Amino acid sequence: MRPRTAVVALGAAAAVAIGALRLPADALPPAADDPWARLPAILARIRPPAIPARDFPLADFGGRAGGGHDNSGAFRAAIEACHRAGGGRVVVPAGDFLTGPIHLKSRVALHVSKDATIRFVTEPARYLPAVLTRWEGVELMNYSPLVYAYDAEDVAITGEGTLDGQADETHWWPWKKTTGPESQKPARDRLFRMAEDGVPVAERVFGEGDFLRPSFVEPYRSRNVLIEGVTIRNAPMWVVHPVLSQNVIVRNVTIVSHGPNNDGCNPESSSDVLIEGALFDTGDDCIALKSGRNADGRRLATPVERVVVRNCRMKAGHGGVTIGSEISGGARDVYAEHCVMSSPDLDRGLRIKTNAVRGGVIENVFVRDVEIGQVGSAIDIDMFYEEGATGAFPPVVRNVRVERMTVAKAAYALFLRAIPQSSIDGLTVRDSAFRGLAQGNRLEGEVRLSLDRVRFEPAAAR
Repeated sequence: MRPRTAVVALGAAAAVAIGALRLPADALPPAADDPWARLPAILARIRPPAIPARDFPLADFGGRAGGGHDNSGAFRAAIEACHRAGGGRVVVPAGDFLTGPIHLKSRVALHVSKDATIRFVTEPARYLPAVLTRWEGVELMNYSPLVYAYDAEDVAITGEGTLDGQADETHWWPWKKTTGPESQKPARDRLFRMAEDGVPVAERVFGEGDFLRPSFVEPYRSRNVLIEGVTIRNAPMWVVHPVLSQNVIVRNVTIVSHGPNNDGCNPESSSDVLIEGALFDTGDDCIALKSGRNADGRRLATPVERVVVRNCRMKAGHGGVTIGSEISGGARDVYAEHCVMSSPDLDRGLRIKTNAVRGGVIENVFVRDVEIGQVGSAIDIDMFYEEGATGAFPPVVRNVRVERMTVAKAAYALFLRAIPQSSIDGLTVRDSAFRGLAQGNRLEGEVRLSLDRVRFEPAAAR
């Protein structure tokens, strides 16, 4: 089928424009089965970690509140003692506690009590020696994340307190620059070349002078992870970043971090993930599902799958629920329901971003009962992200269903762009209303779209 482009701008008299969006003529009919019937089985796979009911107060290991006292040694000692004893909680009491990186071990929970704040030092050298991590979808040895767990089982961060990375316009965030003496660009380019050339991960060593910012909370190749209740602020880069991990719960957290690339939660090549009851107010995507970048993502070939997002609130961000752009390993079986999104600084609601360099198969994405107040585009599927059609790995996007989405104000209801060598193959929107549309809908390329009881209303003329 020859690709085509449609731009549907709703005029003041065109309150409903469904027929104009049936593109192409052989659009896929609604599937007979109910994908939501599979959700209980997915949720049954996700369970909290098994951590003994045993407390290790930080004060017993030399922990002391106060801005000038470094508690790095106290955290290490408490975590080690807890781990050796068979597990339990390292309890941080009320007060301010300064520290370097915290490395969790199996069966250890970091419990941040109400009115407690853990503040992380901003001297990059404190986050060395380098550890195995993933940076924009590529494995390497780099600065330690602020809270890190490697090959751990049954780990948690709980409580009503705060973790503050203390990143700002002076610390960490300036490394995003593309020019100047502290720019990440030379090292970023070098890392991506290494991955394309197949350089072994152990030889991809970065750190001082390379300006590749660490993630904030990163369980790496870990199992049975819980992050619950805490507030996380001012991250160097991605905030909650589970990588190659299984059985992950992110529950009732508050994430406020407005720096560059400050995505709220990035499950990457992880499975059986539940994100619920969370508030996201971020400088990038609120939630972004990922699975590796280009050759490195294809090398590991591990999709992000069986992810459930529910009862979350999204404020500022580039996207509310996003898949991509580092998605070369694919994404499948994603469920999002009962979420509320709104902000003049929220660019997109449901967002899928990929291109012919990233590739990957994105399939079985199901969204229902999402209320959007103000947004740039409500449903945004874009295969022209960054490199666009220039590449040897055309992406696949198929079987995306949206039900009962309501939008009060948006530039676009549907913003859909397929590259010439691929298609958006099966987007179904049902029982939804998109109001206050400034520009209507934009469709480019081959888009197989089915609409059922969908209403589009333009913004009121002034």
